[in-house]
Amino acid sequence: MKIREIHRWDVTPKEAIRIQKDLARKITLKNSFAKIKLIAGCDVAFTKEKAYAAVIILEYPSLKIVEEVTTFSKINFPYISGLLTFREAPALLSAIKKLKNVPDIFLFDGQGIAHPRRMGLATHLGIILNKTSIGCAKSPLYGSYRQPPEIKGRYTLIKDKGEVIGAVLRSKKAVKPVFVSPGNGIDLKTAIKITLSTTLNYRLPEPTRLAHHLASDSKSSR
Repeated sequence: MKIREIHRWDVTPKEAIRIQKDLARKITLKNSFAKIKLIAGCDVAFTKEKAYAAVIILEYPSLKIVEEVTTFSKINFPYISGLLTFREAPALLSAIKKLKNVPDIFLFDGQGIAHPRRMGLATHLGIILNKTSIGCAKSPLYGSYRQPPEIKGRYTLIKDKGEVIGAVLRSKKAVKPVFVSPGNGIDLKTAIKITLSTTLNYRLPEPTRLAHHLASDSKSSR
């Protein structure tokens, strides 16, 4: 899969914030896909010095595995809240470049616009890839919210000064919720619908759940 190189990754934290602010002008929250045939799940596992990225492509809605790729790279950016994309993206993009199939939607284990500069991992890479993207995180990063009822499919909104930036979604009955936000090229309602439709017997949707295991296995085998 070809990827546009629209900025460098070897930057300072100050430069990284400037890049995020510049890219935020390019966000679109309108659905930009006609039909979903393939959906990709993306995740990264870490050691002290390396990032192990995994991307898995599933048929939709059957969720049959079509392709999986892994790669790893040296970490060249410090751990700074709100700038985690600059640690994860180089390895993820390296894996995405290896894909033979082109997904219609990317689902990331991370934030979309539920971010102080609206530029979480899913949004940032959605813009770079020019593909529809969704963020589905295991924990919150930004915004205020209430806990949703403990019923699968129920959700509450994540807000920042009255602006809706995501949802706290109960993906499985009586378990911790996930934090869903649009990445790019999709609205919140559709992002929630797709997340739920790819969630089977576990808390996490299958694309990112399987990508998580693939990344962890890759780390363990090296």
